[in-house]
Amino acid sequence: MEAEFLARLWLRLSGWRILASSYAAQGGEIDLVARRGELVIFVEVKARSERDLALLAIDGTKVQRISKAARHWLIHHPSHQGCSFRGDAVLMVPWRWPERVSGAFELNL
Repeated sequence: MEAEFLARLWLRLSGWRILASSYAAQGGEIDLVARRGELVIFVEVKARSERDLALLAIDGTKVQRISKAARHWLIHHPSHQGCSFRGDAVLMVPWRWPERVSGAFELNL
């Protein structure tokens, strides 16, 4: 997807190391996993016509799926166990720079 590609590029330019993209586990998916220092973020990328619509699209069902995939990812990447984890969103709105919302949703790890 173009939005995920742009979000990945934007995060890299912002100093994040991309650990995974389009990570799928049974029953869940994470658009991006990134790390900077001792913080790992599980990122949902949303492209909508308005910022608020993009943020509202991350509902409870979506958060459950991201959390499930994040638990799976952590099991298979134990070297990151000592890090802090957070659920962030990158919102893509036409004619605006991408916006990363720190702590946009709470992960159930």
